[in-house]
Amino acid sequence: MAAARRSRPLVGIVMGSESDRATMEEAVRVLEEFGVPCELAVRSAHRTPVATARWAKTARARGLKVLIAGAGGAAHLAGALAAHSRLPVLGVPLASSPLGGFDALLATVQMPPGVPVATLGVGSWGARNAAFLALRILALGDARLEQALERRAAEPGRAASRERGSRGR
Repeated sequence: MAAARRSRPLVGIVMGSESDRATMEEAVRVLEEFGVPCELAVRSAHRTPVATARWAKTARARGLKVLIAGAGGAAHLAGALAAHSRLPVLGVPLASSPLGGFDALLATVQMPPGVPVATLGVGSWGARNAAFLALRILALGDARLEQALERRAAEPGRAASRERGSRGR
């Protein structure tokens, strides 16, 4: 299924905490399936705000085209990235608090005008869909990637059979 392999990362995946890695690895697996390299980083809008801003500000210069941010609780990471970069930011709320991700969902989806964050579902389904949305964005300028996405969509029963066992946590 992989499109032409690229060596330079096109997608940046950042998570608020090392404990978020397992969920955000779901996005990595989807991108790898299509041969799209990514970089992973742990940054926090609250604990490492300067490093987070620097990561976002230098993303385009590093060749990144789309940013995916996964965070739980107050979940200001995606918004912090969007404030410091003009690249598309895809937010993945994570269920890391007693509120089960509802707090992260609200914090990620409710951004002020001019600081857009495309917010996906909570948890691993959101991480996978963030990767698929990143692929669709990249495919706007990449015919081979577009064809690979079309081939995957045409596989009979693929989505239903593959996703049935997981509940998006």
